[in-house]
Amino acid sequence: MADYLVIVESPAKAKTIGKYLGKKYTVKASMGHVRDLPKSQMGVNVEEGFNPKYITIRGKGPVLKELKAAAKKVKKIYLAADPDREGEAIAWHLAHSLNIDETSDCRVVFNEITKQAIKDAFKEPRSINMDLVDSQQARRILDRLVGYNISPILWKKVKKGLSAGRVQSVAVKMIIDRENEIKAFIPEEYWSIQATFSMDKESFEAKFYGLGSKKLELKTESEVNDVLGRIKGNNFMVDSVKKKERKRNPVAPFTTSSLQQEAARKLNFRAKKTMMLAQQLYEGIDLGKEGTVGLITYMRTDSTRISDTAKQEVKSYIEQTYGNEYTRKGERTVKQDKKSQDAHEAIRPTSVYKDPKTVKSFLSRDQFRLYKLIWDRLVASEMAPAIMDTMTVDLKNEDVVFRATGSKVKFPGFMKVYIEGNDDGKSEEDKFLPNLEEGKTVKKEEITPNQHFTQPPPRYSEARLVKTLEELGIGRPSTFAPTLDTIQRRGYVALDEKRFVPTELGEIVIELIHEFFPDILDVDFTAKMENDLDAIEDGKENWIHVIDGFYKGFEKQVKHAEEEMKEVEIKDEPAGEDCEKCGHEMVYKMGRFGKFMACSNFPDCRNTKAIVKDIGVKCPSCHEGNIVERKSKKRRIFYGCDRFPECEFVSWDKPIARKCPKCEHMLVEKKTKKGVHVQCTSCDYKEETN
Repeated sequence: MADYLVIVESPAKAKTIGKYLGKKYTVKASMGHVRDLPKSQMGVNVEEGFNPKYITIRGKGPVLKELKAAAKKVKKIYLAADPDREGEAIAWHLAHSLNIDETSDCRVVFNEITKQAIKDAFKEPRSINMDLVDSQQARRILDRLVGYNISPILWKKVKKGLSAGRVQSVAVKMIIDRENEIKAFIPEEYWSIQATFSMDKESFEAKFYGLGSKKLELKTESEVNDVLGRIKGNNFMVDSVKKKERKRNPVAPFTTSSLQQEAARKLNFRAKKTMMLAQQLYEGIDLGKEGTVGLITYMRTDSTRISDTAKQEVKSYIEQTYGNEYTRKGERTVKQDKKSQDAHEAIRPTSVYKDPKTVKSFLSRDQFRLYKLIWDRLVASEMAPAIMDTMTVDLKNEDVVFRATGSKVKFPGFMKVYIEGNDDGKSEEDKFLPNLEEGKTVKKEEITPNQHFTQPPPRYSEARLVKTLEELGIGRPSTFAPTLDTIQRRGYVALDEKRFVPTELGEIVIELIHEFFPDILDVDFTAKMENDLDAIEDGKENWIHVIDGFYKGFEKQVKHAEEEMKEVEIKDEPAGEDCEKCGHEMVYKMGRFGKFMACSNFPDCRNTKAIVKDIGVKCPSCHEGNIVERKSKKRRIFYGCDRFPECEFVSWDKPIARKCPKCEHMLVEKKTKKGVHVQCTSCDYKEETN
């Protein structure tokens, strides 16, 4: 019989830890929280110091019964939930349910699930940290007060099933504000002049810089013509050559936020998927003969530091694999954000020697891709800077100056392993220039004026929204993925080509919240609440005092909204066609993912149809129907025949209204990281666009 019972959250974690601890320990999973506030009521006694009413979560009775039975058979119980606020709260709830003294040394925490880390953690058990528990409890009660007070008002005044939340509402408002910016944006015209020059049979490109020593922005075509009129002949003199050596430093290892952003850019992962895969890598992967091993450290962190042991291991690996010149000289300066709690290390592999190739056969494709991203980032962070040779050349004809820039990698350094992605998807490439010297002459081959218009700010992608929320201090590492998931499930926003767009429902709800609960949508107010929760965790604030300070003003707003908020009727718009099943009129209705068509004879007739967009192209398969734009269950756009199911033509690429000039087959628009081009679906015909 075992002497000790260890309780963790998940079976995967239990399995991994059980192998390290031996026969004296029984390891069981609580399957997350065992107690929570009731769903059917507020569960918070406002009159008695915001005292929460916790109940056993429905379905957790058998789990709790099994844990209680196991607890009676052992000398001591250890609570080993995750090392964060949520994990501390799970441990506290378990202590109450199993009658464990919370001041006893019952709590065990570890940042990585490896044999040594587990053994070290069990040598230093501690009591439950009530500051962490209070911080989590304050967030839970705060969100309950907001949600369970505002939601019933929205049900009554707008539509049943609506809800509101602190961080989620701010995120939706940011998406709406960005959409309004885009709608209000007025494009401004500007021009550029691109030229191709040659010297000794080598050609290179340059852009118009200015007149004389003064840089000039071209706003109109007449200004362009004035510049072109000043150029005499085809020869330009090399007026100046500036050569510099530039260092490029590697980025720090991943935090939760930066991992979500980079996984979105490079792997096309949603935040929710990234965190799910990271959880699997953290809790343990079966590596065959080696057994189950946790491959990465804890994945909810806002710190970029790594332990001295890990740092030394990485440096040794770099030296052995790439050579001493690739090893960073001196210490990496760790600049922690002032909002960072720095409670855990950065996200890193538990051992750099478990390189991606070694473990690839044990991982799923997506697990491998994420692990490689984390591994590459850590190794690169401890490598030497890259050294770039840059060259800036000014070419002069009369007083017209064109500027050419070039760069090449002199020493790759960390870039041999990893280069950080960016939001526009462009990659950095070498841009070579001939060996130009001052006073030499180059020949103008071609000159091309280009008209441009300024672009509105882009819609938020998941990566960009996470980055902005973090910069504003709204939410914390553990909240970003659930927040993005929630606002989509509630139907307040939808994804259009991987960018967030607000739905009509989202705009209605946020407008009402903005009118009656302005603090909830105030970025500074929400960020201050997050700082207050951090202060509770640090033992600097009392959780009841923080909630009371919020609730005094909020309670008045709730009463005002109940009395003054007018009912909003979301009328069904006629869709302009009849139901093919019963003949009644079809109408537009509002759903989770925006508008859809439904029969006005509901509930007698439950016919619904997606709203499709005709793109003006005849079906290349049946030649009778028209191609329409549709959306898959995962909101991905595809194209199909409007005669479906009679005609089953589908295409992920957008067909265009002309045929291939070579073979007469269908042409489609193909999107790539470099832009959009037109290509044939049958032969090798291809034409570049923008």
